[in-house]
Amino acid sequence: MLVIDEAEGRVALHHPDGTSATYPFDTPDAFEAVSAAWLRCGWDVKYVYGFTWMGRPIIQLPEDMFRIQEVIWRVQPDVIVETGVAHGGSLVFYASLFSVLGHGRVIGVDIEIRKPNRAAIEAHRLAPLITLIEGSSVDPTTLAAVRAAIRPDEKVLVILDSNHTRSHVEMELDAYAPMVAPTSYIVACDGIMADLAGAPRSSTDWTWNNPISAIDAFLARNPDFALEEPSFVFNEGRVRKRITYWPKSYLRRRA
Repeated sequence: MLVIDEAEGRVALHHPDGTSATYPFDTPDAFEAVSAAWLRCGWDVKYVYGFTWMGRPIIQLPEDMFRIQEVIWRVQPDVIVETGVAHGGSLVFYASLFSVLGHGRVIGVDIEIRKPNRAAIEAHRLAPLITLIEGSSVDPTTLAAVRAAIRPDEKVLVILDSNHTRSHVEMELDAYAPMVAPTSYIVACDGIMADLAGAPRSSTDWTWNNPISAIDAFLARNPDFALEEPSFVFNEGRVRKRITYWPKSYLRRRA
């Protein structure tokens, strides 16, 4: 249980085992405790369903998008492959970064791209930088289409944001990892599911049936990838951790 005492400027954490701890507001521990509660509350009220990017709904935590743009700037990929299209907001986000960089394009893969969303994406001014491929992200035909859209010399970064069950993410990791360039990343989104079992819009099996479980299994048999938390490119504050829906998500291919 979390108790916030604004008058005293303290946060108290009471654990199920009977132990407790109290932190002043001006400590990283207090910030992390309040942030964890904020993430859970945000999930319950569908906080991330209230943002757009250049006109398209983008169902993502804003901090996650800020952090991944730092990674994209550092890696400078030629192609981003994203599984899971939804309304297309994240595809437009990545395409807008490539527009600024002066190179690069995005490939969006989804088992179903709804007609209104496809029409809006294809009508967007950044549509020339976006390729849409409809089909299951792990179907051999879909994978062949993705590979055919990537030139041999292109540096690829992959973002997995479709079906988040352990089995599906593990299949995606196995299928898309060979496309990832050395020093680039494959990012398996929404590992926060592991902490949300029992919340609204969740399932009790999320304690194990989540992207993190898939990542752990994948890393155990793929030593050429390593879990690598993005560093803070700039941090003059005392924050120690990302506020994220994507914990343990960034897998870097070793050089």
